[in-house]
Amino acid sequence: MMNFEEKTIRSKKIYNGRIINLQLDEVTLPNGKTSTREIIKHPGAVAIIAVTENNKIIFVKQYRKALEKELVEIPAGKLEEGESPEVTAIRELEEETGFTTDVLKYVTSFYTSPGFADEIIYLYETTNLKKLGEKKALDEDEFVELMELSITEAEKLMESEHIHDAKTAFAIQYIKSKGMK
Repeated sequence: MMNFEEKTIRSKKIYNGRIINLQLDEVTLPNGKTSTREIIKHPGAVAIIAVTENNKIIFVKQYRKALEKELVEIPAGKLEEGESPEVTAIRELEEETGFTTDVLKYVTSFYTSPGFADEIIYLYETTNLKKLGEKKALDEDEFVELMELSITEAEKLMESEHIHDAKTAFAIQYIKSKGMK
């Protein structure tokens, strides 16, 4: 059985940013040859499937500069240093939606782009939403519009590519597989 591991010979940091870091790794390939790998290091993120008491899913609409367009997504955000995914999930839910919960169910985690990045997203679900008395502040560079959609409405937005990111598409399919309509 072949060992596919690539051994790092050296690693050079190219860029350290607020959200990501970029490094260039020189590696030894399984066949003994060398190559380079451009790798994005990311602290990880969470995403929350928030279902209201009338079986609507809470989404946020926001502009994504990398794509130069608005997307409709489930609430999500980056892990802060030393913060557990559960704490991040509650914080992001409160900041982006004005709701909180005391019942958070872990669904799964997945890598977003394992060919060049180590970002992992932890996905949670809650059906026990409570409106906050006062909405928490968003990050100063974050602007979102709250939306509550049925599965059917969300699927229509997938067809029109307004919902066009993997975490949200996965969340919709997950909820649909549980029998939600």
